[in-house]
Amino acid sequence: MTPRSFLLTPELGDYVRAASEPPDDVAADLLAETAALADRGEASPTFQIAPEQGAFMQLLTRALGARRAVEIGTFTGYSALCVARGLPADGWLLCLDVSEEWTAVARRYWARAGLADRIELRLGDAHDSLRALPAEPTFDLAFVDADKEGYADYVEQLHPRMTGNGVVLLDNTLASGHVFAPETDAQRAIAELNVALATDPRWETVLLPLADGLTMLRRR
Repeated sequence: MTPRSFLLTPELGDYVRAASEPPDDVAADLLAETAALADRGEASPTFQIAPEQGAFMQLLTRALGARRAVEIGTFTGYSALCVARGLPADGWLLCLDVSEEWTAVARRYWARAGLADRIELRLGDAHDSLRALPAEPTFDLAFVDADKEGYADYVEQLHPRMTGNGVVLLDNTLASGHVFAPETDAQRAIAELNVALATDPRWETVLLPLADGLTMLRRR
């Protein structure tokens, strides 16, 4: 299956993708292999961002002039592929994940795209990996797509590590609409974080109705 916004009909989803820059062969093959994992029940289809979100993140990375980025939750590497492609030749993307199996897929496609030298993968608990980094402005861009109950901690840990005007992207912040009536701990964590971020003076915040909800934070 091709991931798409839960807000769009299949027809509108197809239209959005047709009106956006299409994935090249490397990205398309990665999307197809990841979809096959989901079809076989080896991974959840909700782990994969939509192609139009990937295109947006690549464009945003380039438009921001980001040089150093961090991703929390890499899965099979499509979002990292998009961000790395938006970085300059001397840019650097740090990926934090716990799965050696899924990130092995990512490594193959990063190498095929000629981006392996721009991406560093660190396996282990992302909360611990993030805390181990110097608490000083380092990253121009961050993307968080990991354990939803941990989002609040990730935001706290990222704040001192973002450069001035640094941007943080939080995935799945609409939780397929469950933010209105959360039923699980993960959904409640997202709903509570959305409320908190809207009035947090440290961040300029906008929740975009893209894919499953993409919150953009700019460090003030």
